[in-house]
Amino acid sequence: MSAAELLKKLPAAFNADAAGGADCTIQFNCSAPAHVTIKNGACTGSEGAAASADLTITMEDDDLVALLKGELNGMTAFMTGKLQIEGDMMLAQRMAGFFDASKL
Repeated sequence: MSAAELLKKLPAAFNADAAGGADCTIQFNCSAPAHVTIKNGACTGSEGAAASADLTITMEDDDLVALLKGELNGMTAFMTGKLQIEGDMMLAQRMAGFFDASKL
């Protein structure tokens, strides 16, 4: 599965209870940039760059797929340079729990 295909599945894998009232936009920069907006307990996805993102994640496609599927530890990816983060670091730490990896 490509990163673009996986990013399109994020809204269906969204867990509103885990997000706990989050109101944010997360930008994913990979070969096919996309972003998700979480607001009022719902998650919507869009292709391309967000007008304004609270968190921007930049990764190679294979690493992003592994991260979102739970096969790559986010802290390890960050420390080894596979994951670049701009913006809200606390959101980055919480984000993993917002999506059910088994639905991706």
